[in-house]
Amino acid sequence: MTGIRGLRDRWNSLPRAQQWLWLIPLVVLIYALPVLNPPLITTEPGTNFPIAMFDAARFALLAIGLNVVVGQAGLLDLGYVGFFAVGAYSAALLTSQDSALTHIPYLWTLPVAMAVTMLAGLLLGGPTLRLRGDYLAIVTLGFGEIIRLLATIVGPLKGQVGFQGVGRPPGTGSDGEPLFSNANGTTWYWLVVTITIIVLLAMGNLERSRVGRAWIAIREDEDAAQIMGVPTVRFKLWAFVIGAAIGGLSGALFAGQVGFVNNQKFDVPTSVLFLAAVILGGSGNKVGALVGAFLVSYIPNRFVELAGYKYLIFGVALIVLMAFRPQGLLGARQRLLAYGRQAYQRLIGKPEQLAADNPMTTEPSQTVEGGTR
Repeated sequence: MTGIRGLRDRWNSLPRAQQWLWLIPLVVLIYALPVLNPPLITTEPGTNFPIAMFDAARFALLAIGLNVVVGQAGLLDLGYVGFFAVGAYSAALLTSQDSALTHIPYLWTLPVAMAVTMLAGLLLGGPTLRLRGDYLAIVTLGFGEIIRLLATIVGPLKGQVGFQGVGRPPGTGSDGEPLFSNANGTTWYWLVVTITIIVLLAMGNLERSRVGRAWIAIREDEDAAQIMGVPTVRFKLWAFVIGAAIGGLSGALFAGQVGFVNNQKFDVPTSVLFLAAVILGGSGNKVGALVGAFLVSYIPNRFVELAGYKYLIFGVALIVLMAFRPQGLLGARQRLLAYGRQAYQRLIGKPEQLAADNPMTTEPSQTVEGGTR
């Protein structure tokens, strides 16, 4: 992992403009993946490659949201699938032909799903975020199960029968077929990648703000942060609400692409798989969360014969990772987020500049009678 560390150090030392110049071709390549279908990562003939890429993209979006809760604020959430379910049911109830509610255009359900899941995160986090560690994990696990049970026993949510014909974005292709049909994974993939980039930009700015610094302080030592004046409960609630919104957004996108929602897709193993993606890639690192989510989603689609053993495979992978690299494949670096690049360049790359900027370090002390002047 020394090579990864050196590459990351070189990347962090680059000016922002040069980073963008390197990122633009990478983003273009990411958009082109479903069209190019590279032989190196293509799926087996029985698996639709664009759909597999869509699954990986919406998994990555969901991992970004969970990374806010687990990686940034250090809150162990075992029931994140509950927020994913709330977002999916919000889209289904507002667009499905089987719903008795007033229907609205599908794209309008995305902000609605985010708002509903933010409210759910507020209702869950308000009374419970004073808990820590295992106690908080048990409460969140219960929340995920409560959402699944409500979907089973509440009549309008239709249990196993579920909702068919969930809405999708408008538009038709040159052949008259819908652009966002359930079988066309390419356009869905492009939509999710675009939303993911917007979320990444927003989260990057948030991490470098006062909120992001407070999250890191809470993650490292909540008692010390509280003693230093950080309102820990408020900032933990912010993390919970923001993470819930991103999870709900991913759920609404999933419901639109699949076109069907019932209570069978939101169980505890699925929630643990979400958490495994964040821990595998590197908790607290956005890029690590993306890598972990891609691996967790892609490997079962790439090797179909291993799909039935995915929980075993990723369980063993996590055990090995915790033994040899507990911070994950791309762990979070402990460095300043506010003006971090400037501080890094001054302290590591340009020590002479630091000395020039501080005259007290360049003028030799002059000894006179009675002491040093």
